[in-house]
Amino acid sequence: MLRAILFDYNGVVVNDEPLHLKAYRELFEAEGVPLTDADYYACLGMDDLTFSRANFARAGKEATDEHLRALIERKTERYVESIRDELPLCDGVVTFVKACARQWRLAVVSMARRVEIEPVLARAGLSNSFDALVTAEDVRACKPDPAGYLRGLELLNERRRVAQQPPIAARECLVIEDAPAGIKSARAAGMRTLGVTNTVAESALREAGADVVTRSLADWTPDAVYHVFDQR
Repeated sequence: MLRAILFDYNGVVVNDEPLHLKAYRELFEAEGVPLTDADYYACLGMDDLTFSRANFARAGKEATDEHLRALIERKTERYVESIRDELPLCDGVVTFVKACARQWRLAVVSMARRVEIEPVLARAGLSNSFDALVTAEDVRACKPDPAGYLRGLELLNERRRVAQQPPIAARECLVIEDAPAGIKSARAAGMRTLGVTNTVAESALREAGADVVTRSLADWTPDAVYHVFDQR
């Protein structure tokens, strides 16, 4: 029985990976750290600090965490400015999320920063649709480690305990992801997976172990989710 859906954020709710790439490329190249598309997409699932450390190390450049955090703050400023006038929401995601929220408990599990996520959910009218939010500030281990999804499930179950409801098991959760690291993270947590090809090819998501792969959440409804994933 399906009882919860956990959403990745970048590339699932907001199609913003190109915006992060552009901002990082400009900042890194000013530091003598080239950043190709391949370099960026190979690091999907990392938080900003881990990503920055990895790319400076790849380029043979030394930088303190203090310096990298300053770069990350500048990246966030550029990202916020880039979505100031228009949110690059993924096709169909608002309708899908709101419909699913009437059926299941929902959570967002992302390695992005809370300051980047919360304002977007609010602007999209989705803040009240999610019962839990896990961000880079909440877990130490990046995807493909299962820590983020396990924390998301823990938060959902904390709410259920308060309401004197039975806990949700990992096998009763569906994760929606756009990156191989995220698919592996969800599988390691014992959850089922729906891959969305907003960021990488279908073959990469299937190779990572996605149970089902789709072109867009605009093609999905709660009835379709029941049909494919609910085994009652």
